[in-house]
Amino acid sequence: MSRESQPAQPAASDRPELPGKLPDHLRAELIAFRRDLHMHPELGHQEFRTTAAIKARLEKAGLRPRVLKSGTGLICDVGTWDGVRPMLALRADIDALPIPDAKTHVAYRSTVPDRAHACGHDVHTAVVLGAGLVLADLDRQGLLPRPVRLLFQPAEEVLPGGATDAIEAGVLDGVGKIIAVHCDPRVDSGRIGLRSGAITSACDRLEVSLSGPGGHTARPHLTTDLVTAAARVAIDLPAVLSRRMDARSGMAVTWGRIEAGHACNVIPMHAELSGTVRCLDLAAWHEAPDMIHAAIDEIATMHGAKFEINQVRGVPPVVNDPAVTELLREAMGVRCGAESVEDTEQSLGGEDFSWYLEHVPGAMARLGVRTPGDTAKRDLHRGDFDVDESAIAVGVEFFTAAALLDGRRTGPAAQ
Repeated sequence: MSRESQPAQPAASDRPELPGKLPDHLRAELIAFRRDLHMHPELGHQEFRTTAAIKARLEKAGLRPRVLKSGTGLICDVGTWDGVRPMLALRADIDALPIPDAKTHVAYRSTVPDRAHACGHDVHTAVVLGAGLVLADLDRQGLLPRPVRLLFQPAEEVLPGGATDAIEAGVLDGVGKIIAVHCDPRVDSGRIGLRSGAITSACDRLEVSLSGPGGHTARPHLTTDLVTAAARVAIDLPAVLSRRMDARSGMAVTWGRIEAGHACNVIPMHAELSGTVRCLDLAAWHEAPDMIHAAIDEIATMHGAKFEINQVRGVPPVVNDPAVTELLREAMGVRCGAESVEDTEQSLGGEDFSWYLEHVPGAMARLGVRTPGDTAKRDLHRGDFDVDESAIAVGVEFFTAAALLDGRRTGPAAQ
């Protein structure tokens, strides 16, 4: 529904009152915390400084965070779990990307060469940290109806995602549902995007190795022309799959690297391609490996090339639970008005938050980080990525509202 077609909404004074607003001093602290993380990005499974900073701030608030057995990432319960009624978990991912920070106009530019928080994980971390601090204060006042688990997860960018290790480490023990946000540079700060059902796509890494005897470029008919074979795999595989998979599955093979040969007059003996396989549909994702193998077999055989395939299974789609999605819609409506929620489409991006949803119901929202009025086209995983930092306060209050509303519905913990 467009903003213009939204029905009239109640004024802020007519919305139900909920505690859990972010105080100004903490707002400034969280922006500074996010900037510190932005200046010191760490890759997946290497987030030792980040983990230590989160742990120190939670301990300062009187909480008891527990670092995961891998040494990076942590969980922290706000309130005391009674061992019976399940908790709500707030999840943040804490790792950065192996790309250079191209921003030159900000003081908090990355200080680490070829490393950048270009996906907003520093914002996600600040949001969950802030929500935890606000909820801890409410707990001390006796205003937190149910305990809440904070989950700071490492290695989201490393397939199949750090979520699988976190689940194995027991982060979902006692958890009944889980929520998260992901920065969206297409949505204005002060708004969120929601979708019931699949909101992201499955994503795998695909590596193809071709081999042949090689030879002279003057006589390609006497050997296997691996450069041409690699080119045909690159072009024909997506085309073949588009005719063998249901078009509604959204199957997309996109190459990020092709490498073959070292001399202009030598047909090489090896060629390699690597890229990603993305899919909107869970059933099609399960069918994809066999389909891809059969298609590459046909293409490579046509050119007389031998081949090996390594398809690294990544993540299934994030499928938002309808009831949890409605909880998020209500929480944002309480904080910012129902007009602050917009429908969002399913993305072809992958997210390992999906692994949690194989165990407990949950939902992910798109957190708007675009400065209102900014017409520039921006995207994630770019070196110039940045956010409107007012989104941090929005995310904190959104999460605290969700925790309070969910706690009231499930009833107070046993005393």
